[in-house]
Amino acid sequence: MSVGVMSCKSTSRLHSYTDNSFTKASYKTVIQLIDEAKTYLGITYKAGGTDYRGLDCSGLVFIAFKKINISLPRKSIDMSKSGRIISFNDVRKGDLLFFKTNNKLEINHVGLVTDVDDDIKFIHTSNQLGVIISSTKEAYYAKTLVQVNRIID
Repeated sequence: MSVGVMSCKSTSRLHSYTDNSFTKASYKTVIQLIDEAKTYLGITYKAGGTDYRGLDCSGLVFIAFKKINISLPRKSIDMSKSGRIISFNDVRKGDLLFFKTNNKLEINHVGLVTDVDDDIKFIHTSNQLGVIISSTKEAYYAKTLVQVNRIID
């Protein structure tokens, strides 16, 4: 997974977002998920890593979901087959963003949506910066974003 400057193609198509799109139980679960993922902010990148000693992008998502008792596959390509694919227009907190970076032909990067306002913010792991929050307004992410999945309804 490479670091670059990314932004989402879908940014201009975002609908007006409200937390009312959640049930009370699912909203609580999503907030717990995001809070768990954020405990790893600043942790360094480590290929195959799934703990505070180092994480890769799918390791971050895998461990955050595991902490709230939801099992996901370990690799981003396999995660992209979990839950249901949704429209970029329907993105909300807790959804997974999938990317094809470095001219790869298959999904090789994943991030967890932490906020939706005038753009989408997501937590993920970059090779150079470790666990960070990025925006879909960054050009690199815009051109490499290929799919959004919802795990928690």
